[in-house]
Amino acid sequence: QVQLAESGGGFVQAGDSLTLSCVHSGGITRDSVMAWFRQAPGKEREFVAARTWGGGSTVYSDSVKGRFTWSRDAAKNTINLQMNNLQPEDTCLYYCAARSQRVIVGHWRRQDVYDYWGQGTQVSVSS
Repeated sequence: QVQLAESGGGFVQAGDSLTLSCVHSGGITRDSVMAWFRQAPGKEREFVAARTWGGGSTVYSDSVKGRFTWSRDAAKNTINLQMNNLQPEDTCLYYCAARSQRVIVGHWRRQDVYDYWGQGTQVSVSS
């Protein structure tokens, strides 16, 4: 059983930056996929970014590409999401998700492939 805990959310102004973190409790291997999703009020949860724990390419949604960066701190069992130039439309509850087994890149955007989810951290951006 993998436990995930997000942190780093907050209230910022448009154009500001924030870094979210997600620490896992163990059970993650180099083939595990670690992802960020987000959900705005009244909307469905959507994919943000993902990468395997062991390295390789990162996949981003079109809405965040060029502004958000996925990174990993292996020593701290943590992944981070650096978010720059935040906009009001980025106001969401941000979730960390993990899939322990290998899965093809084409499936990384699907919520149903992830086994474990955090509770979420709120990001609010004012205009």
